[in-house]
Amino acid sequence: MASNGIRISTPTSARPKKACMPLSRSKRWESPHEYKGAQPVVKVFLSQSAYCRIVLHSTSELDDEVGGALVGLWCRDRDTDEQFVVVQHMLPARHTRQGSVYLTFTQDTIVDFHDEVEKNHSGRRIVGWYHTHPRMGIFLSHYDTFLHKNFFPEPWQVALVVEPHTSVAGFFIRRDDGALDPTRYFGFYELNGNLGRSMVDWRNLQSAEKESEGG
Repeated sequence: MASNGIRISTPTSARPKKACMPLSRSKRWESPHEYKGAQPVVKVFLSQSAYCRIVLHSTSELDDEVGGALVGLWCRDRDTDEQFVVVQHMLPARHTRQGSVYLTFTQDTIVDFHDEVEKNHSGRRIVGWYHTHPRMGIFLSHYDTFLHKNFFPEPWQVALVVEPHTSVAGFFIRRDDGALDPTRYFGFYELNGNLGRSMVDWRNLQSAEKESEGG
């Protein structure tokens, strides 16, 4: 699919929001690939409400791929200068073309994302996207990688892949040099909002031995 000049991007003058990384309010979920090789350029914090909506959408269609945009904040920690993104909302993609092994965002999809953020999520950014791989596992295909590069080109924008049949998932995040490994996925920090109780049930991710401290 040609990009047609439409990109979900941020003006080059944009800067991350200065904030404290919310480690004390989060629970760490790690992937099997977490500490192999170079580390990602950003950490991902996923709100429980966004997680639940992603799971609900991911399981709404078990034969064809579905997906959407991840909306939230791009931040830089006040103390450590580390970058992180906070996923607060998700926008199911409309006007798509989809099948059992593909999902295509059209021009109308991209315009709809921008309109929704402008109208209903003021002050937030599109920090990435998500889509499902029914019965296929967690990886980025050649087309997924193309879509990520052309529509989500910022170093801090992430891609989440969910396999709804086996309930597994992972985030794909660029390295400092901009490279993206389509087979190496990362975990995330679950932002607690349910009286400190976890809601995550992606079975390939392992809870850290204890919740992170600090922030």
